Amino acid sequence: MSEKHRQSGPGAGDGKQHVSVASGQGPRWGLLGLLFGIAAVMLVLDVLTKSLAVARLEGEPPVKLLGGALYLVLYRNPGAAFSIATGHTWVLALLATAIVGAIVWFAPKLRSRAWAVGLGLVLGGALGNLVDRIFRDPAPLHGHVIDFLSVFAPDGSVWPVFNLADSAIVCGGVLIVLLALLGRDYDGTVQRGGSRAAGRRARGGPTSERGGGHGEPDRSDSADPERGSDEGKRD
Repeated sequence: MSEKHRQSGPGAGDGKQHVSVASGQGPRWGLLGLLFGIAAVMLVLDVLTKSLAVARLEGEPPVKLLGGALYLVLYRNPGAAFSIATGHTWVLALLATAIVGAIVWFAPKLRSRAWAVGLGLVLGGALGNLVDRIFRDPAPLHGHVIDFLSVFAPDGSVWPVFNLADSAIVCGGVLIVLLALLGRDYDGTVQRGGSRAAGRRARGGPTSERGGGHGEPDRSDSADPERGSDEGKRD
């Protein structure tokens, strides 16, 4: 196929669209690697730090760090953050399992690096606390989560005692909410472009959406001198 014919196909002149189509499954596997890689790193760090906390802090007084901005103190939490649902540990374990399953099912649909980072943090944190609920005392699905970080006070009176898994879940959740507010979807699209196109249609002007208007050609192409010259050459 000649170069001219390749340029006249769908996505001609649209660098991003052409790269996405030509790259096949490459970007998808890269994003999956990023998501699950972040989740694995967070899981390993969470398990190691909790094991060290149990080994070094069990039965010991709180350790003061950063002039009292942070304390290391061991707590075994049967509930969720803020000691919510302390009598329903098994429900929290099932909820964490459902979250992990939902992220794994949703992961192949991703086309956004930022979304992959956010979901990777949430997945790693959920797995970290789920490991505690399954394998720690007093029983499977009833295990108490190890918390050991307390800010500004050694007893969690300023902020509930937490762990690295909790931090990962909060950071990942904040990132996902921020992306949603900015209109950046998980498939890599940005909602602002769609809003502008809708505004043009409401005013009766041409849109830049491809394939819109019942198959009418994209008039924005003719407004670009370079693309217009290419059309003349092809004619």
